[in-house]
Amino acid sequence: MAQTGKQPGQTMTLEALVAQLRQAHGDALRAVVLYGSAASGEDIAGKSDINVLLIADTLPLATLRALGQTMRGWQEAGNPPVLEMTAQEWQSSADIFPMEYADILERHKVLFGTLPLEGVVVQAADLRLQVEQEAMGKLLRLRRGVMVAGTDTERQQELLRASLSTLLVIFRAVMRLHGEQPPRDAGQVVSWIGARCGFAVESYDRVAALKRGTVLPAGETEGVLEGYVAGMTALVAYLNQYAG
Repeated sequence: MAQTGKQPGQTMTLEALVAQLRQAHGDALRAVVLYGSAASGEDIAGKSDINVLLIADTLPLATLRALGQTMRGWQEAGNPPVLEMTAQEWQSSADIFPMEYADILERHKVLFGTLPLEGVVVQAADLRLQVEQEAMGKLLRLRRGVMVAGTDTERQQELLRASLSTLLVIFRAVMRLHGEQPPRDAGQVVSWIGARCGFAVESYDRVAALKRGTVLPAGETEGVLEGYVAGMTALVAYLNQYAG
């Protein structure tokens, strides 16, 4: 099987990625799916992740190895690795990754093939457990990141930028626990969570602006970071008391 991938000096595009995935997987390929903010039009050009899910009948190691150059090119373009699953794995794992499945099912765009949906259901009890685990885990990682960054403003701002997308996935999952359909607008999601959990959302608005390219003055960074972590602390406390 011929190895595919971008050539030196070229930028790996989504269209090129799909073409190379189709070439590598051949008849075993069931679907290539774009999910997350890029699928719903909320992405920030050049800044947001482009998340891709691939479903195939089988995933032999020879095929995965043949995609090495393609995946390196895709990551060098600033994107996360493609999530590859067999059809059987996809249809039986909603109970393990309910938060991610809920987000994919709600916000996706099929780029090739057909996404198998029969029997793929997110149960509220599974979602409840994972949301609490993920929120607590994210809070612990944020605290660790604060310690590592210390008083280095550049590191503090990178911590803020890098963590926002994951927090929004958690926030949307919390809304779904309450039977709410999360709006596409991230600011509305943050406002809802802040009101429900009792924390000020200004820091989250400032981080969203930072991620879009707005300058955050060095003298204001620590205050924004403090409010940001305080919001996650409030969310974890809220989930600990949540009865469903």
